[in-house]
Amino acid sequence: MASQQDVKKYLAYWFQLGKKVVINNGAATLLPQKVIAGDRYSDEFEECWQRIISPESGDCYIEGTQETIAELLTPAWDVSPCGRCDMPVPVKNVGMPPLVCPCFDLTTWPNTELPAPRSPVNNQEQLRAIRDRLLSVVKSNRE
Repeated sequence: MASQQDVKKYLAYWFQLGKKVVINNGAATLLPQKVIAGDRYSDEFEECWQRIISPESGDCYIEGTQETIAELLTPAWDVSPCGRCDMPVPVKNVGMPPLVCPCFDLTTWPNTELPAPRSPVNNQEQLRAIRDRLLSVVKSNRE
């Protein structure tokens, strides 16, 4: 089952590549300009997320896909890396997988010369992990 965090990550990655979310059964689209703010998602992204999961928004889906965000939040779906581009894509737990990845209409993707979309990163945690690895190497060299 795809967790709410998995689906948010799925949306965040595709927003970073310029994919919009269609809401209100096609009446409008959402695309936050800023997705990540340091070690968390941006306020703009969180506002989009709240609109997307709101029952008043009707069916919401990433443009070019058929699976709604509400469907992805059910036990029938998971989020896994695409075989072509390594981006997160919905995968049905039972039955046939989706016909296409949202990358199918991005003519410049995958592009290994550009930074890949990412999740928020806590710099302090990353620095602590690097420090701890270095300390363990120094300690093992002394022994």
